[in-house]
Amino acid sequence: MIIDCHGHYTTAPSPLQAFRDRQIAALDGSAAAPSPDDIRISDDQIRESLENAQLKLQRERGTDLTIFSPRASAMAHHVGTEQTSLAWSRACNDLIARVCTLYPEKFAGVCQLPQSPGVPPANSVLELERCVNELGFIGCNLNPDPSGGHWDGPPLTDRHWYPLYEKMVELDVPAMVHVSSSCNPNFHATGAHYINADTTAFMQFLTSDLFRDFPALRFVIPHGGGAVPYHWGRYRGLAQDMRKPPLDELLLNNVFFDTCVYHLPGIELLLKVIPARNILFGSEMVGAVRGIDPQTGHSYDDTKRYLDALPLGAEVRQQIFEANAVRVYPRLAAKLAGR
Repeated sequence: MIIDCHGHYTTAPSPLQAFRDRQIAALDGSAAAPSPDDIRISDDQIRESLENAQLKLQRERGTDLTIFSPRASAMAHHVGTEQTSLAWSRACNDLIARVCTLYPEKFAGVCQLPQSPGVPPANSVLELERCVNELGFIGCNLNPDPSGGHWDGPPLTDRHWYPLYEKMVELDVPAMVHVSSSCNPNFHATGAHYINADTTAFMQFLTSDLFRDFPALRFVIPHGGGAVPYHWGRYRGLAQDMRKPPLDELLLNNVFFDTCVYHLPGIELLLKVIPARNILFGSEMVGAVRGIDPQTGHSYDDTKRYLDALPLGAEVRQQIFEANAVRVYPRLAAKLAGR
C-alpha cells in the first residue's frame, strides 16, 4: 500500500472561500460574522472538486490513500480573533470529514487547529478532541507560528504548549508541524516561511528536553525537513557542543520527515542522511509547486517518481510508502485494520 502523508484540500469548492471572505469582511464590525452552518456545499460539488484533481493524480501516480487536511496556506491564524479562527477551523475540518466519508478508502483526515496569536494552545484541545473522537481524524497540523511570520510566541518546547501535547499523547495522534501564510513581506510563504519553520522546529526540539517529558509525542516535519538534512553535520555538532545525546537517540524516536522534496538529488540526500524508519512518503499534491519540471517533463510534486528511480530494497520501500505512516499514525492503522 502507498500512503501519502501530506495532502491538503487545495481544490475545495468555492463556497468555502466565499464563507472565509465574508468572515474577513465582517472583522471591521460592519456586518455580523457568518456561521459555518451557513455554508452550502453538496456532495456532488465535493466529488467534482476531487475527481479531476487529487483522485485523478492518485490514480495516475499510484497512490492508494492520502492523509488529508485543510489547505495549510489558508489557515491564516493571524487573521481576526480566536473566535474567527475557531469558526474557520470548524468549517474546514467539517469539510475534510465529508471528504473522508465520501471516499473512506482514499482519504484519512487530519485537522486544522483553531490557534490564534497570544491564545494558549490549550484552547485548541476541544477542537482536536472533536475531530478525533467525533470525526475520526488521525492527527493534526500544528502551526509553530500563529503570528504569520513574526515568530512572537513561545517556542514549541515551551510549557505553553504542554496542555496540547498532553492531549495529543492521550489521543495517540501525531502533529505535522506546518505553518500557514506569511504576513511578513520578508518571507515568501512556501519558498521561505515554510522551510524556515521546518528548520526552526527541528532546532527547537534539539535544544530542549521535550521528549524526556513526552516520550510518546510524535511530530512530522514536512518538506523534507527544510534545511535539516543538508546541515545534518551542523546539528550533530551543535548537539555535541550542548552535551546532548546523539541525534538518533535525542530526536529520532519522536521526529519524522516527509518526502515533499521536488527533485531527485534532494530525495537522494534525504535518504542518505535520515534513517529510512524516519521517512514518510509525502507529495503535498495538489500543493505548493504545481508545474512541470522542464528538465524531466514530469510534475515537480510527483515525488513517488523520484523514489521509484532509486535502488531501494523492498524493506526500505515498504517502510517509506506504508509502514512508517501506520506506525506514526496509530489511528490510521486501526482504520486500515477495520476495512
